[in-house]
Amino acid sequence: MLTYSNGHIGIDHGALFQERDRQRRRSAGIDDDYYKDYPEEDVAQSEMCFCRTLGSMVPRLELLGYTLNAVRADYEEQSTIDAEWHAEVNRDAARPDRLTFDQFMAFIRAHDVRDLQDEYRQCYDAEHAEGLGRFARDPAAALLPEGDPDRDMGGYSERSHFGALIGFLEPYSALRVLAENPANLDLEVVWDYGNFVHAGWAENQDFVAGARRTQTYLLATEGTSDTHILRRGFTLLRPDIVDFFRFIDIEERHPFSGTGNLSKFAEGLVKIDVHNRVVFIFDNDAEGVDTFRSLQRFTFPVNMRAMVLPDLEELRNFPARGPAGVTCADINGRAAAIECYLDMRLKDRPPAQVTWTNYKESLGIYQGALDFKDSYARAFYAASPEAIVSDAYDVSKLRVVLGAVFLHCSEMASEMRRRTRE
Repeated sequence: MLTYSNGHIGIDHGALFQERDRQRRRSAGIDDDYYKDYPEEDVAQSEMCFCRTLGSMVPRLELLGYTLNAVRADYEEQSTIDAEWHAEVNRDAARPDRLTFDQFMAFIRAHDVRDLQDEYRQCYDAEHAEGLGRFARDPAAALLPEGDPDRDMGGYSERSHFGALIGFLEPYSALRVLAENPANLDLEVVWDYGNFVHAGWAENQDFVAGARRTQTYLLATEGTSDTHILRRGFTLLRPDIVDFFRFIDIEERHPFSGTGNLSKFAEGLVKIDVHNRVVFIFDNDAEGVDTFRSLQRFTFPVNMRAMVLPDLEELRNFPARGPAGVTCADINGRAAAIECYLDMRLKDRPPAQVTWTNYKESLGIYQGALDFKDSYARAFYAASPEAIVSDAYDVSKLRVVLGAVFLHCSEMASEMRRRTRE
């Protein structure tokens, strides 16, 4: 158990889960004798919870700011606090040795949670004090930062002792490091609220899954095509985190279409200091790169970022038509609109190519545009979800784009969380 509350809802863990994770699940907290004595009571309520595997939760943890680098900083901060406390209390004692973060991760990987005994044993503390048991024999256990006052007392089982040993970490940080042990990835993480509701402390509707408004990211793009492609990409390829992303309403028209308008939108939001999390996404062409660079004169607040679609090896030798005819060229940073990251194989159509247009003097390169780019977008919209998920329709390049967006968002969340802790 990483965290609990009694008499009040406590921490809202909804962002760790999605509505599809709501289910009935038998738990140790259900009193079977009670339901035998009161058969008119429905056990279904007590079994209600949110549940998903630790492995599937990792991306959600990272979008909440709990990246591995962020947890490393948490660990090192706690180690410093621990050392300073010991120096204050024991002025004449040597500074206690503590594991480095890498050594701590080795400790985590050495102990699979599933292998830890979880049965209550009244004599566990005494055995530990006598140097018996798993963690008494592991010298690394004594070199962890202190946090839980019961850490050195052991606990009532191996698993409870392990929880006490890593109890100096925040619950979500603990989940993130546990996920670094591959054996833990299929463990279930449960937000058990059924008994809480059964006791009358809350209602089922008080427990809601999904990223909260303040935890979501607005992805602002150059045009409607970019928005439609990204939205469908996240919906089909990253359904595990799709609720973290929002888009500008473009039902009638895109209010900030074009590179210049998106740049002005970014400038405006920076100047009025909005608190929404926003990522401005520019095409990987000459116009997009030039505008992205011009925005660097602004100091973006921690909750805003700008990015250009990523460079790809597949775009370094791409057919391009210019005054000298069609030759292969590197279109990264010159002509790679988002449609270039879709499946370029169109039935009964010639191979994809770009056409060089205007010269960007500020960059010393030509701007290019993908020929018939709307046809590639239409093919993506027409592809079935099954074809996209199975990669029958090639989404390898689009996956890279989604990964780049995810990275910017998780880094933003990590930095926001770090500043909040300062």
